[in-house]
Amino acid sequence: MSLFTRQGAPRHLRVYGTDEVADVTGAGDTVISTFALAIVSGCGYLEAALLSNYAGGLVVMKRGTATVGRDELRRAVREDTAFEERARGL
Repeated sequence: MSLFTRQGAPRHLRVYGTDEVADVTGAGDTVISTFALAIVSGCGYLEAALLSNYAGGLVVMKRGTATVGRDELRRAVREDTAFEERARGL
């Protein structure tokens, strides 16, 4: 995922999850809705992009139209050993 803002250079986030995608149905909807919810909840653009990246990564690893719950998203962020690297946008 890439984040472009008016200030600063673009941030390119590494994919969350595996490279074995089960189904991309609804992934874009998941990403944009997570991003919008994060923004209206007070997150900055980078934090919103990070959360969206996790949500999108989780949903594509499921078959069919899927959802990502709050606890599942929280667990993914907490358990991701590459979080710092992902947050730096490397």
